[in-house]
Amino acid sequence: MTAKIKYDEVEVGTELPAASFPVTRATLVQYAGASGDFNPIHWNEKFAKEVGLPDVIAHGMFTMAEAIRVVTDWTGDPGAVVEYGVRFTKPVVVPNDDTGALIEVSGKVAAKLDDNKVRVDLTAISAGQKVLGMSRAVVRLA
Repeated sequence: MTAKIKYDEVEVGTELPAASFPVTRATLVQYAGASGDFNPIHWNEKFAKEVGLPDVIAHGMFTMAEAIRVVTDWTGDPGAVVEYGVRFTKPVVVPNDDTGALIEVSGKVAAKLDDNKVRVDLTAISAGQKVLGMSRAVVRLA
C-alpha cells in the first residue's frame, strides 16, 4: 500500500479529519485479550480505586493506537507511518455504564520534511483533559 495523500498537496497547518473513538469496559476486555495485558487497573474497578485511580482506565497503548488511526485513515496506508511517539499525560477513565468514555483526536501537519515526509502533531482529549502529550507521527506521503 502507499499513501493516498500527495506531499505536494499538503501544507504546514493542514488539518486532518478529526475522529472520536468510544471506549467501554467491553472494549478494554477485548484489548486485554488481544494484547495479553491483564493488569487489573484496566478491568477491576475495586482494584483500580484501591491503587488510587478514580476508576478503571484504558490501556495507554490502546489510547495511543486509537489516536494514530486519525493519521492512518488520512493517509489511507498504515505503512506510511515511519515514526510515532507520545507521552501519557492523563488516563482515560472508563466508567461502568452504557456510555463508557470517548477519546477525541485531531491532528495537523506541523512540518514538511525531506523525502516526502511530514510531521503530524495529534491532540487526544477525553473528558475534557488532554490524555496524550507530545503525540507526533512522521508520515511518508505519495
